[in-house]
This record gives sequence, C-alpha cells and structure tokens, in this order.
Amino acid sequence: MGGGREVPISLEGLRDKNLMQLKKLNTALFPVRYNDKYYADALASGDFTKLAYYGDICVGSIACRLEKKEAGAVRVYIMTLGVLAPYRGLGIGTRLLNHVLELCSKQNISETYLHVQTNNEDAINFYKKFGFEITDTIKNYYTNITPPDCYVVTKYITQSKK
Repeated sequence: MGGGREVPISLEGLRDKNLMQLKKLNTALFPVRYNDKYYADALASGDFTKLAYYGDICVGSIACRLEKKEAGAVRVYIMTLGVLAPYRGLGIGTRLLNHVLELCSKQNISETYLHVQTNNEDAINFYKKFGFEITDTIKNYYTNITPPDCYVVTKYITQSKK
C-alpha cells in the first residue's frame, strides 16, 4: 500500500436538501439541461439515485427512473451517471453503477438501460465492462448536441437466488 491515506468514498441518497448538488453536478457534467420531471423522477426512484462524495465533496451521481413494463415488471432507466473529471479513475462510477445493479438483483428487476451519445466511447466502453450491450440506435435523439444520435445500451440482470 502507498503512503497516502485512503479518502473514503460514500454514497448518499437524494433528498430535497441535497437536490441542488445534483443540479450543479449535471450542469458541470452534461451538455444537456434537465427539466423538473428529471429531478422528480430522480427523487421518486429512492435508493436508485445516489450522490457520491469523495471525503465531503460531492463529485458524482447516478440518477435513475423506474419504469413499469407489461405484467407488472419494472425496469430501471439510468438517466445520468457522471463523475467530475478530476475524480475519474478512482472507482466512483463503478461504485455507483454496482450499487444500482445490486439493487436490481435484490429487487428482481431484470433489465436496466440507458442512452449514450454514439461518439462517447469512454462511456460505451465503461458500460460494456459491466455486461451492457448496444441494443438499438436512435437517430436524432438529441436536439442540441452533435452527433445527435444515441445508442440504447441494455443489461439484462440475472436474479440472485434467495
């Protein structure tokens, strides 16, 4: 082990009192502006939306929406997952994504998916490491960014046996 001390990474649930931190993170991380519905969905998803802290600095987040499918099944849509550039490579994004995937497994949710801009190779490679696959391409998904196309990236989760 190195001589540096370990800085703890902690995850905290999204609540009204820290919603502004998610808004500030999204402004810094993404080329898209999110509306009130996004934030309402993030709050409504409960444990599926988390802020990541490096020490006591909010440096990343994952925000999800739970979607009902036919026959009462639920799938998880990852609306955003991001970590501020200086804090990438420390396992924070991995910790956030693993948190959601473990919740899916515990709650018998067999599908999670997201949209990724077609030129975002870092994100595509990140998700592929976790078993996500490109399942669709949507032309002109984004209105104000180039390229406007996105991939639908999906992971089917095997359920843990109780």
